[in-house]
Amino acid sequence: MTYIEMMRRRNEILKRNIGSMILKSNKQGLSGQESSFYKNMIKELHQGESEINAYRNQS
Repeated sequence: MTYIEMMRRRNEILKRNIGSMILKSNKQGLSGQESSFYKNMIKELHQGESEINAYRNQS
């Protein structure tokens, strides 16, 4: 598995987890710790997408 394949897989997992957090937020709200974790997942997803796009632009 290449680094880019790993990043794509990681982003898929992050998207799934973010979707779950959004559903939970809409139903009952998030605690402070969950909210912080959610924001961190968003940052990681954006960073991963940025790295993948940078790799595409190089190729």
